[in-house]
Amino acid sequence: MTAAANAREAILNSVRSALRRGPLDDARRAELDARRPQHTRPAQDEELVARFIRKFESRAGTTARVASRADVPAAVEAYRADKGLPARAAVGAALNDLAFASLETHHAPAGIDEAMAVSQALCGIAEPGSLMMASGPASPITHNFVPDDHIVVLDANAIVGHFEEAWDILRARPEGMPRATNIISGPSRTADVEQTIQLGAHGPRRVHVIIVG
Repeated sequence: MTAAANAREAILNSVRSALRRGPLDDARRAELDARRPQHTRPAQDEELVARFIRKFESRAGTTARVASRADVPAAVEAYRADKGLPARAAVGAALNDLAFASLETHHAPAGIDEAMAVSQALCGIAEPGSLMMASGPASPITHNFVPDDHIVVLDANAIVGHFEEAWDILRARPEGMPRATNIISGPSRTADVEQTIQLGAHGPRRVHVIIVG
């Protein structure tokens, strides 16, 4: 059990002790889960991938589609060459099955001089055109904020319609809840200075999504 899971269990045990009861059995848990209200979800008349692309690109993000996971390194190299970036990247360990032959890579957190990071998204949300990123050893949170260019690999079958479905995916992770969750809807931006949009204010100037499948 992880340190986070141990801390969570300690907190829950304190609550149970105060209530003078033990853990819930499956029947009682199911009964309480059934009480959770079902939110009204906006209707969608688009195919999920098409909607995700349209919404994400509407906020200055870019996308590319590849047929299989094996095609990801070539798509990353095409993006890097187009932007004239150094042949080096921080790559999340969730992608360590891929051979980035043209790049010098490492799986550590992104340093201040990092130009590009490549990460695996937990899922995409078609409703707003956003990415859900779960932090952890295989997906350092610094990849989401430090480099100017962030490339995110997203499986087409991991694109869901609404936020509620994305939270269900997050809660169902075998490794448990992450320490941090980020919702990314395109490059970082601000209009704090003279009401003029500036990209890269608090994170990447460019976010590029490679959709697999």
